[in-house]
Amino acid sequence: GILEKVRLYLIKKLRPHLEDRRKYHQEFASSTSFHGVHNIVQTRSKTRKALWLLVVAGCLAVVIWQICSRFIYYFSWPTTTTVVVQYVENVKFPAVTFCNLNRFQAHAVNNLRIIFVIWNIVSGVLQKFAMEEKYSQELNDFLHGNQNFSIKEFTRKNGFYLNSSTLLECEFFGKPCYPQDFEHVFTEYGNCFTFNHNDLPARRVSLSGRGLHLLFDVQQEKFTDEPALGYTDAGVTFVIHSPKELPRFDGLGLLTPVGMHAQVAISQLKSIIQEYPWGECKPDIKLQYHKVYSTNGCLQECKARYIQDWCGCLPFILPGNGTECDLLKFYNCVYPAVYDIEIKGLCTVGTHNSTCPTPCEETNYPTTITYSSFGGENAIKYFSTKLKKTPEYIRQNLVRIDIKYHDLSYKITQQQKALTISELLADVGGQLGLFCGASMITIIELLEYIFTNFCWMCIFLLLKAPEMPQWNNPSQNQPTHGEKKKGIQEC
Repeated sequence: GILEKVRLYLIKKLRPHLEDRRKYHQEFASSTSFHGVHNIVQTRSKTRKALWLLVVAGCLAVVIWQICSRFIYYFSWPTTTTVVVQYVENVKFPAVTFCNLNRFQAHAVNNLRIIFVIWNIVSGVLQKFAMEEKYSQELNDFLHGNQNFSIKEFTRKNGFYLNSSTLLECEFFGKPCYPQDFEHVFTEYGNCFTFNHNDLPARRVSLSGRGLHLLFDVQQEKFTDEPALGYTDAGVTFVIHSPKELPRFDGLGLLTPVGMHAQVAISQLKSIIQEYPWGECKPDIKLQYHKVYSTNGCLQECKARYIQDWCGCLPFILPGNGTECDLLKFYNCVYPAVYDIEIKGLCTVGTHNSTCPTPCEETNYPTTITYSSFGGENAIKYFSTKLKKTPEYIRQNLVRIDIKYHDLSYKITQQQKALTISELLADVGGQLGLFCGASMITIIELLEYIFTNFCWMCIFLLLKAPEMPQWNNPSQNQPTHGEKKKGIQEC
């Protein structure tokens, strides 16, 4: 059958003779560009054959060891970090968010200390806060009696405000600025105000030593932060951040107390991180409510999604378009949900497999801040006359802040691949050329030689295979066993 025809074709057409195979091996060994092999074949001295065999085997072993080590090093995903200082003619000014340390107007919360406990529950969405048991009963009574109470609207109306009475002076690069140049934003400090929000004016600084000049009046008698303790702190807290990112005060806020002049020198630091597996960033991650990816924005959106699913509402302090949570939802669902998110690690940050990996590009603003007492005697008299306030009021309420670039440069910290594909191929080719004189053509010759011998081996195995047994079905005309027996009996 078919197997026999294949066998005859292999014998006549494809099976090489022993002499042809020996000739092919001899020609390959004599003509290959793999150095040293022809010396083993062509030399007649057994000693030289042995020496050349040792040399070729040793070089081949070294090449294999070197190539394996290079591949092992490549698949460890090594990186190097370079730091470059770039000098420019002008540089973008960052966003600055300011808050009063005393968050609420005293007249609105004079007899309502429970508001501070409620606000701590709200800000606990951003920063973990331990609930005090002594307020639990009072808090429950207030929540059930004021279910329609909106802490968001209360804070907006009765929190710190920014107008001509609280912002006495504002100047950016020699030009005046006004309260309407600041964007309102909710943080854990209540009402806060951001200068250069979203980088809309594209403000740039073209001269070091000048920048944003501000003079605040914190009005201690009008604002408070804890009725039980009175005015625990007095001053302004602020954070410097990218215009396209949200302010983050947790551990990053700078404080300026009253009666002080803060001079803040900033610099710009850009960090570029490699994507996984060389680094920990994932470039394909996009945020729904933020134009630029950041770990802080990602964490807020992650918490917002879980709280929206669990509680059916959304805290106003988090980004999103969900229904605002009322006080009962905050107390009974949102606060336990945030605690559960932190305990179970549902919103993690850092590595590539976390919920919010590190951004591939990030801009930070390292700061150096120095303080001096605000105003001499003549300055105190000037502001006392201008504001019609006593010198003691000036010392207890005014805060001056100057924010400027140290110089017109920025630093770039870039993570780079220590070994790329092209460098790996060049390294492997260099090892092959150094120890064996091999190239890509040599590799193709070896592959062709191996493939040819593999085909010959397959042909010999097929020729040695046993013949297939043939099973013939009895034809219709051939008598069966029963018919044969019957015929015999008749005979």
